Amino acid sequence: MLSLDQTRFLESQRVARLATVDRSGMPHVVPVCYALDGDAIHVVLDEKPKRVEARALKRVRNILENPNAALVVDHYDDQNWSRLGWIMLRGRAEIIESGLKQATAIALLRTRYSQYRSMGLEDCPVITLRIERVSDWGVLGQ
Repeated sequence: MLSLDQTRFLESQRVARLATVDRSGMPHVVPVCYALDGDAIHVVLDEKPKRVEARALKRVRNILENPNAALVVDHYDDQNWSRLGWIMLRGRAEIIESGLKQATAIALLRTRYSQYRSMGLEDCPVITLRIERVSDWGVLGQ
């Protein structure tokens, strides 16, 4: 589903914005670390400090109420606007709490982010967004 330029762009950026909505349509957007896995994106609910337990986070509650979600990854260059670009991935999200899919997602995230290698993520839920639609704009190939 993703072109080579889109894949390279996603792999070259470090932060995305995950958008979820509750059952009434109220949006909620948070910055996240992510790993691309074919036609899916994984985000772990890691052990960084949070105001509530991971399973009570607004993004998790939203996904349980309404699995439609989007992830935006962008490149911004304040000095050269001819290099701006973004990609938006939309699809259905799910919460994976155990098993091979969760372990695979965590392994991909640990490979991508060295900070995750020292965190105890084995019991952490993973948000997996199954990519159904892709939109992009601007410069993806650098």
